[in-house]
Amino acid sequence: MFDFLQGYDLLGAFWVTVQLTVYSAIGSLVWGTLLAAMRVSPVPLMRGFGTVYVNVVRNIPLTVIIVFTSLGLFQTLGVSMGADRFTTINFRLAVLGLVAYTSAFVCEALRSGINTVPLGQVEAARAIGLGFPQILRIIVLPQAFRSVVGPLANVLIALTKNTTVAAAIGVAEAALLMREMIENEAQLILISAIFAFGFICLTLPTGLFLGWVAKKVAVKR
Repeated sequence: MFDFLQGYDLLGAFWVTVQLTVYSAIGSLVWGTLLAAMRVSPVPLMRGFGTVYVNVVRNIPLTVIIVFTSLGLFQTLGVSMGADRFTTINFRLAVLGLVAYTSAFVCEALRSGINTVPLGQVEAARAIGLGFPQILRIIVLPQAFRSVVGPLANVLIALTKNTTVAAAIGVAEAALLMREMIENEAQLILISAIFAFGFICLTLPTGLFLGWVAKKVAVKR
């Protein structure tokens, strides 16, 4: 029943999906944290930039962002992301698009965690002479991250599923292989079930593990 799979690199396609997820998750966490810091910054210009970025990017379809990275950045502006192979360029552009999009959701999740930190702690830190970067790094962010492990897990799961959009610019991940297999094989239901099971294997353990971590590191109020 599964003989038709022999001509396709199923594991390789899902490995590309895993790589997209990992690289995009790291980039989104870094950029999303910086955006969250901007959104609570005492500097109006930084607050304004963070607010505009999050509200604009969250309301743009991910497909538009991914296609723009290829058509706009690479083909129009010549941005090659330091690569010379077409497949590598598309992969890096897909990561860039996923980071730009997902970081907006990371920012909002983290900002909700920042809002749970008691104001008295911040005022006490100011009273002993700590500046905004020190307050954020030493007091606020550690507690905020512990409060939002669950929401960040949901963002990570959504990111894993969103990697399928990278097929729009030819990245050889699971969704592109699925489309190719459906075009070539008369096994629509079976192929769909195989790829659905593959994504369940990627997302379900992640959700369960991070749910357990969230309970372990939860801040006791």
